[in-house]
Amino acid sequence: MNILAMDTSNQVLGVAILKDDQLIGKVVTNIKKNHSVRLMPAIDQLMYDVNMTPDQLDKIVVAKGPGSYTGVRIGLATAKSMAWALDIPVVGVSSLEVLAYQGRFFNSYVCPFFDARRGLVFAGLYRWNNSELELINEEKNILMENWLQELAMTKKEVVFLSPDIELHQEMIQEYMGDRAVTPNGYVHMADPAHLALAGSNQEPDVTHTLTPNYLRLAEAEAKWLSTQREKQNNG
Repeated sequence: MNILAMDTSNQVLGVAILKDDQLIGKVVTNIKKNHSVRLMPAIDQLMYDVNMTPDQLDKIVVAKGPGSYTGVRIGLATAKSMAWALDIPVVGVSSLEVLAYQGRFFNSYVCPFFDARRGLVFAGLYRWNNSELELINEEKNILMENWLQELAMTKKEVVFLSPDIELHQEMIQEYMGDRAVTPNGYVHMADPAHLALAGSNQEPDVTHTLTPNYLRLAEAEAKWLSTQREKQNNG
């Protein structure tokens, strides 16, 4: 089975191709550039490099968020369009779940998170059990301070993984102390090969109804809904 995976849900842009569960190529960049103009060229170049054509693909896997609202939409729109045009299945995988794969060799809880501004984070809590990833605490949009209070109560060692780790490092240490494990370097970046692997055995989504995993409304949508509720209350 040939699987194309793409992740534009955060600053890292990742594309990978798996052939019968073996990685045959990937492209990863971590730069502040527009994913909308870089995703398809990255896919085209990677497929050319591995000598594969679109009609040879059997499945497409896409990171569906949380993360950047624009980035998530770009990835899903591209994945769904390709899946529909090629008449092949598409699978959406949580971006937090993909990042949790970076902690697969740690014998402890794994907490992937992304900064969501104003003290908030997108976070989840996972554990690896016999090579299977288990969700321990559901993914949520929450104040980092409140999230760390929850984690501290577990009395468990927790591996923290995030491209935004430096923004929250001090608070993590304050609440978790020696129970916090924060690896160094590129381990905090999601790997598109893990995305492909995560989606390889999942049931396909319905292409036209696959939706982003925002975990919260975009600010503009939230303001619009708030305005509508005020109008109804004042009406």
